[in-house]
Amino acid sequence: MTTSAVHAWERWAVGWHVAFWLLTGLVAIWVGATTHLTGAQRAVGFGLVALLAAAYALLVMRPGDVRCTWRGPAYLTVAIVVVGVGCALDPTMSMLLFIVFSQVWMFSGPVRHGVLFAVALTVSAGLGFLASSGWSREVARDLAPQLGVSLAFSLLLGLWVSRIIDQSRGRAELITELRAAREELARAEQARGALAERERMAREIHDTLAQGFTSVVMLAQAASARLPRDPAGAAQQVGTIEDVARANLAEARALVAALAPADLDGRTVTDAVRRLAERFGRESGTHVEVDAPDAVAHLGRDGEVVLLRAVQEALANVRRHAGAGRVVVRLAPAGDAVRLEVLDDGVGFEPGRTEGFGLAGMRGRVGDVGGDVTVTSAPGGGTRVVVRVPTRPVTAAPAPAEPRARRPVAAHPHSTRPGAAPPLSTDGAST
Repeated sequence: MTTSAVHAWERWAVGWHVAFWLLTGLVAIWVGATTHLTGAQRAVGFGLVALLAAAYALLVMRPGDVRCTWRGPAYLTVAIVVVGVGCALDPTMSMLLFIVFSQVWMFSGPVRHGVLFAVALTVSAGLGFLASSGWSREVARDLAPQLGVSLAFSLLLGLWVSRIIDQSRGRAELITELRAAREELARAEQARGALAERERMAREIHDTLAQGFTSVVMLAQAASARLPRDPAGAAQQVGTIEDVARANLAEARALVAALAPADLDGRTVTDAVRRLAERFGRESGTHVEVDAPDAVAHLGRDGEVVLLRAVQEALANVRRHAGAGRVVVRLAPAGDAVRLEVLDDGVGFEPGRTEGFGLAGMRGRVGDVGGDVTVTSAPGGGTRVVVRVPTRPVTAAPAPAEPRARRPVAAHPHSTRPGAAPPLSTDGAST
């Protein structure tokens, strides 16, 4: 028994109960008021009405759907006997057929049971009429058309109602399945969202806090090694450690508050890239050049965050793996996108074989905004990372600013180690 079937029965049960007691009361009133019955017959009539009422109260008026239990067929059996005896008592008692014919299809369950009970009810009423009017061929011939029409109408109506009930039950089951599928989809979507959020947080932590802690560790190791022979230089590096720690703390606060990177706070993306490059040069001692316009096409906040994280990751990889003496960071418009290029003259690697979580996270982050990442490298040949982030149209274009020449910005011009790296070509290819 489905929940929807129980609910349907509970919704209609009150109406069926009211109709039954109303019609049964009318039959009882007729039994008491008619002059066609003798005293004994009137007593039998009241007994039949009481038996039908008691069977209904005990078998039908209980919680649950009687169609799915033994109580429905048991009640119909009693009702069919009552109708047959009542029609034998007086043909006017056939008004009970108005009650029981409808109940056959309400309480019988499967369609074949309804057909059997409808035929049994018709036969019982016919036998009662014959007993009341006399057992003759003429009476049977007169009753047959009436009972046949009643039976045919009952069967047609019952089959139609049963079909509607079956279709309704099918729709209810389909709705239940759709609701379950929707809930399952919602749970899957929630799980997917949680997984995506964990991946996003992992990338954020990797690109901010982990890189900052790496810088602090490397600077602390360098200061510790420098302390015995150059206390003043070691103290300067301790100051750099403090700056890095403060920047990392700002990133941590921004991450907790789900804000943009601290370097973008109140700055353009170009200013943020230059600031990152300057800090990287100061921390690592690597010569960094930034070739970028003062303003780039509109990226939107998400695009700016992605671009800045890509610069952070590329520079972090240079620090940890490349052993480079010189890095060039280029930022330029490229059609409907902004192109970021980070080149170094380090040891290089084999792309696709030795890429770690950092580059994978960069590809995922850039892919989320519809961009792409290209990594070109070879052992001993340096590395080029190219990131394309699509721009977003603006509703009102600002007044054009005076063009300014792009200039290289040396973040740490005096830190280049002579002879430590091959030169980088002007077109961006590492030699």
